[in-house]
Amino acid sequence: MTDLDIAEVSRRTGLPASTLRYYEERGLIASTGRRGLRRQYDPGVLQRLALIGLGRAAGFSLDEIARTFAADGQPDIDRGMLAAKADELEAKIKELGVLRDSLRHAAACPAPSHMECPTFRRILRAAGAGESRTRTGRPG
Repeated sequence: MTDLDIAEVSRRTGLPASTLRYYEERGLIASTGRRGLRRQYDPGVLQRLALIGLGRAAGFSLDEIARTFAADGQPDIDRGMLAAKADELEAKIKELGVLRDSLRHAAACPAPSHMECPTFRRILRAAGAGESRTRTGRPG
């Protein structure tokens, strides 16, 4: 298969050319050269960009993603890093579930005022304690 120019890679991946140039600047992808003014890429760049996109969706930084590729450009993904990110995502999912349930309660609460609802006041206390932990790094 022949090389793909930057416009074709952009079209196939949905990434703007500026992102492709940035990824190249960061060393995440490499062009094979130029045809006229347009960068050319090996077709394998599509798989590499898919892996980068998956990593970004999972919340990995570009530096972390860069470390998932071996010197030869092939994926060499640290399984421990994946497990740690999965644990981080699991904790975030639980946190978001509590927030969702709290919002649903507040939306449906029959109390005349949210401040008259014992459940809502408990939610506020918990949120305040969470804010304190976030600012100080320790329990509030």
